[in-house]
Amino acid sequence: MVTTTRRQFLTTLAAATGVASPHVLSAEPAQTSSALFLEAARDLPLNSDADVIVCGAGPAGVTAAITAARAGAKVQLFEVHGALGGVWTNSLLGYLIDFDKPGFNQELVRKLRERDAICGEVKYTPNKAIAAPVQGLGYHPEEMKLLLEELAVLAGVKVQYHTRVVAAHREGRRLTTIITESKSGRQAWKAPVFIDTTGDGDLGAQAGCAFEIGVEKACPCQPLSMNVLLLVKDVSALSGLIHGATSTSPQEASKAGKALLAEIRRAGVDPSYGKPILFPVRGNLISAMFNHEYGINATDAAAVSEATLRARREMNQIIRALRKLGGAWEGVQIVATPEQIGIRDGRRILGRYVVRKEDLIQGAVHEDSVVKSHGAVDVHSLKVEDKARGYDNFNIQTQPYDIPLRALIARDVDGLLMAGRCISGDFIAHSSYRVTGNAVPMGEAAGATAAVAVNHKTAPHDVPWSEVKSVIEKVRAQA
Repeated sequence: MVTTTRRQFLTTLAAATGVASPHVLSAEPAQTSSALFLEAARDLPLNSDADVIVCGAGPAGVTAAITAARAGAKVQLFEVHGALGGVWTNSLLGYLIDFDKPGFNQELVRKLRERDAICGEVKYTPNKAIAAPVQGLGYHPEEMKLLLEELAVLAGVKVQYHTRVVAAHREGRRLTTIITESKSGRQAWKAPVFIDTTGDGDLGAQAGCAFEIGVEKACPCQPLSMNVLLLVKDVSALSGLIHGATSTSPQEASKAGKALLAEIRRAGVDPSYGKPILFPVRGNLISAMFNHEYGINATDAAAVSEATLRARREMNQIIRALRKLGGAWEGVQIVATPEQIGIRDGRRILGRYVVRKEDLIQGAVHEDSVVKSHGAVDVHSLKVEDKARGYDNFNIQTQPYDIPLRALIARDVDGLLMAGRCISGDFIAHSSYRVTGNAVPMGEAAGATAAVAVNHKTAPHDVPWSEVKSVIEKVRAQA
């Protein structure tokens, strides 16, 4: 006689009805073992007001939400932190890379300039194969926070902060409902279309999509970094150490980095990042990236927490040491450290097209191109032993290449789009397209596709690219 537990029965029932439920809960909680706890099933409040639900409000997510709302969709945007912008704001990135592209990129730059919130600019050619220069811009994180909130509210996006997506449920292949946790408790949200812009591909993984992390299936991964905002006595005294302070050339930028490293070592500290950088922000306010945390899987909360503790400690140690040097460093102090350490590598959700290393080398062209990337291969050292190198392009000469809409559409689940660094690509390709100048047009494409899918009552993979392109053009013209 075969004995079937209640958990096994519920799991079998879920599979038979086609409802994906990674966490099947019993109505009768019991301590089954010292390593497991069976949580009671419960009814949750269900909200079904949104046409499009966007999870994660980083560069790709906030762009997707605003674009979909401007295209006429009712949009709900969830963010785990207390500000829009993700790595731009909650991680204090301080620099916009490969941003010389049309659409929301240019709208942001224009409006940041109007607020005197752009400082420093570098245009450089990553390698001989790329004709168009890549643009880098320094910006003010607080101005970015406010601007993004104003644009989201004006577009009609419903924003809910301090909320994390914790589960996803399907009917057959179709994603229908997500579960969130917040101060309001556990809530269920239903919508025709979802967009995963969590950076680490949390929603795609919870929905049952295949994914990869790092070099192989699960790391090694590119290092994490903690950027900080610094206040100095006189920024002009450090001009030779600041990247892009006076529209520097690549050669001058490299020289500034070497001089900065020498200063940190003169203060008695060997930083964990072998290519430390200072970015201008405004006046005597500058941004610093001196830190790397190696070998961390971004989906391991304990490991990320430990890395954050180490990184914040190291950044404070370096700034205290520099302050003791006096001179140009007299009175230097940390104004703010980020609430979220910067993450380069997370899950890459498998889509209906995978952007691969060969696409970069061959300069792939696609009819459904959402953005043409000019980024060089940029793999930050995977081991602390290689920190002096800083980063590596593996001798790969990239041509400008297209990222197709199909790479933004989940393969294993219907009704799910991705945008940002969790789109479908291999490790090498990801190291090129992960910059925020590409994340923004990805967000535009995902938001427009979602709006068209809702309007036609169809799944994103059935939406013609011509209609998506038309919506993007209309939304850009109205901005």
